[in-house]
Amino acid sequence: MPKLFSGPEDRRIKRALCVVAHPDDIEFYCAGAVLLMTRHGVAVDFVLATSGDKGTRDGGKSRAKVARIREREQEMAADVLGVKHVVFLRHPDAELVESLELREELVREIRASKPDVLLTFDPNVPYRFHPDHRVVGRVALDAAWPSARDPLTFPKAGTPHETAEAWCFGGLQPTLEIDVEEVLGKKIEARLAHASQTTSPAALMRRWRAMARIEKFHQVNLR
Repeated sequence: MPKLFSGPEDRRIKRALCVVAHPDDIEFYCAGAVLLMTRHGVAVDFVLATSGDKGTRDGGKSRAKVARIREREQEMAADVLGVKHVVFLRHPDAELVESLELREELVREIRASKPDVLLTFDPNVPYRFHPDHRVVGRVALDAAWPSARDPLTFPKAGTPHETAEAWCFGGLQPTLEIDVEEVLGKKIEARLAHASQTTSPAALMRRWRAMARIEKFHQVNLR
């Protein structure tokens, strides 16, 4: 069995793909790891299953307007993180379900991105975890292995690709801890790009400077 990657600076990592549910998920869970990778020349792509179109407490805004705002915020955050390619699948927020259709979409994105490492949610979490997160984590892992690897599975979704491993965040049993202190300022800057989701930037900065230095993942070998 191949040795697991040692972290974002492992020279074997050339490409990475983050698959998440909503704008700001990446910044919350793995922006530091993304920054460490892009700083070392790794090409990182983002795929978001929804545009966070229900992510507001202002009932006077339309879902379409909220989605436009949040997509733009995600694109600004991606620029801070050194990421140029962001895909929005535009499923309705808070309505994701496990389906073959969603799996095929993610297979298509994996085969297009051809990542060495997939970053996504750990689906094995308590019920209080957002249901969209659980769905994305489970479907993304199912898409990466074995679906994206096998040529007879979703043959119209692109050339087969075998992802070496997945880094699952938000779980209870991390096996990889990454110190992101050297890029913490940029990580906070990327999170603050999501202005519609930030009630107090000053409070967030104080909290993250104290608590957001370590990012935790469960590594899954997919080969």
